[in-house]
Amino acid sequence: MFIVQRGAMAKKKQTHPAVMQADPTPERLLKAGADIELGDDKHGRRVMTVRDAPIERALVRNDITPTQYRAAQKYRHHWYHAGLAGSLQSLDVNRVFGSEGCYGMAKTEAQAHHRRQFRNANDEVGTVGIAVLDHVVCRELPLADFGFAVGWKSESKAINASRETLKATLTKLVRHWGLS
Repeated sequence: MFIVQRGAMAKKKQTHPAVMQADPTPERLLKAGADIELGDDKHGRRVMTVRDAPIERALVRNDITPTQYRAAQKYRHHWYHAGLAGSLQSLDVNRVFGSEGCYGMAKTEAQAHHRRQFRNANDEVGTVGIAVLDHVVCRELPLADFGFAVGWKSESKAINASRETLKATLTKLVRHWGLS
């Protein structure tokens, strides 16, 4: 605590304790597996980077090229800025005709631009491409989840099928946007 003086009156003001950063739990480290990178920040502190997004993991494992990764990032950028990611707010149960879950029209010109770009990309990649991009790039679900969703029963086959579908779809996006 410290004291702030104002005239003859003294008021006590409480300070906030220093924010401490905790290390990941052993369970978190086990789940991350080999997708952890240890380093330092050049000031004597340890830095740990955990790659949670499946598209980042695919890049590090050389499943996709850096150009395909850029195409995935651009797709996600348009999806997010088009307002399609949803919001982090609670549902208002008192509203009768609420708009939760319905995206409606774009609120700004920038949002309309991103929606056009997103729709053009979706037209280019087709239905299966849209599904894999939605699962893996936008919602950041594991590759296996997409494979199971399209009917594969074995985890390894689901992952391999998802990986190949993702690569083919991202190659279409690279061509569509002229990335190289």
